Amino acid sequence: MTTELRRLRNYINGEFRDAADGRTIDVINPATGEVYATSPLSGQSDVDAAMEAAAAAFPAWRDTTPSERQKVLLKIADAFEERAEDLIAAEVQNTGKPVALTASEEIPPMVDQIRFFAGAARMLEGKSAGEYMEGMTSIVRREPVGVCAQVAPWNYPMMMAVWKFAPALAAGNTVVLKPSDTTPASTVLMAEIIGAIVPKGVFNVVCGDRETGRAMVEHPTPAMASITGSVRAGMQVAESASKDVKRVHLELGGKAPVVVFEDTDIAKAVEDIAVAGYFNAGQDCTAATRVLVHESIHDEFVAALAKAATDTKTGQPDDEDVLYGPLNNANQLKQVSGFIDRLPAHAKVEAGGHRVGDKGYFFAPTVVSGLKQDDEIVQNEVFGPVITVQSFTDEAQALEFANGVEYALASSVWTKDHARAMRMSKSLDFGCVWINTHIPLVAEMPHGGYKKSGYGKDLSAYGFEDYTRIKHVMTSLG
Repeated sequence: MTTELRRLRNYINGEFRDAADGRTIDVINPATGEVYATSPLSGQSDVDAAMEAAAAAFPAWRDTTPSERQKVLLKIADAFEERAEDLIAAEVQNTGKPVALTASEEIPPMVDQIRFFAGAARMLEGKSAGEYMEGMTSIVRREPVGVCAQVAPWNYPMMMAVWKFAPALAAGNTVVLKPSDTTPASTVLMAEIIGAIVPKGVFNVVCGDRETGRAMVEHPTPAMASITGSVRAGMQVAESASKDVKRVHLELGGKAPVVVFEDTDIAKAVEDIAVAGYFNAGQDCTAATRVLVHESIHDEFVAALAKAATDTKTGQPDDEDVLYGPLNNANQLKQVSGFIDRLPAHAKVEAGGHRVGDKGYFFAPTVVSGLKQDDEIVQNEVFGPVITVQSFTDEAQALEFANGVEYALASSVWTKDHARAMRMSKSLDFGCVWINTHIPLVAEMPHGGYKKSGYGKDLSAYGFEDYTRIKHVMTSLG
């Protein structure tokens, strides 16, 4: 007996469509390794149609008042709550994530973030109107940038879609959004929900692969390209967008240092760091992946972290005892395994380091110690359930190691010494520094990094302002 595959479709100008040339991609459930759906492999004509729809819808959407856009976003948030079970089911098929954690850790913040941006729509600030030159009054206008081409990643398909479309729509822009080719299901469902609320053409979804994304970014219509993804993908987007000087918003990779000083409560730190490192199978740009621990507590800390890894469970989505599910796809399983296979002789695998089972793409919670600063696994993003541990001698060396990578997204410091925590937070070259915690995010605070982690902010009023442009209007009083 064969099971009929789900048929996912693009959402363009208020209607669902197949790719114009009929091409499709198989979509695999990473918890089983089996195909469960087909998705459009969209080409240039599909991208053209979506951009045309978004451009046509833009003038009317731009001219809506902030209060009208707020009402629309609040309706979307309410609808997401009402359809939460459907969204969770789609996301679990997308990603293999645990059902219970998807319900508790993703739906509530997504809804809260949409409601935040609904309020932000009415709270834009700027320099006050005034006479900065004799006889002249100046006004600063905040305007939407236009059509936004947005590319979301596969690690948090639902939430990253929210981070893209919510500020864009709140600011008065229209959107063409592409989900990852491995995780389109929840985004297509979002299109169904949002499409029943917004005017046609305001929100469009185009499914496809890397070439589809390239066609979106290189298209002459969008005024802005926004991507959450790998450094390589971000560099390609920036290069493509430069050809017609598009705005670019990049949230890329991370290699978060977790700096643990000798006065830390080891048991609590290990418990929290293990969760922050292994949650979502470590497939998080802010994950606690790179622990730097003071030499005086190194051995005790490593032993405790290895025990925590051994006690951490991965498994099928309906198992309520698991912390995380599979890696997202076969290529990612190969990448994570490759880092372990290539470890230098001086490294030691303290826990895990292997695939779990032969069904799906599961990988064991892993701890690797004995590493040097220039080792591949220290310098490059693994994006899997792997925590590395290095020792340091003093605060200066801790900072040297922490800042000594090309990424600069997130970091954390663990100490009871307030002055030390303040010194470290000042000197750590990362867009976010947590103190005695790691990974909490709130809608009101910005998320984004420096260096090869990209530029632009998600969440917060800063993220909202990224989707606006500034115009100076000066009028003569004579």
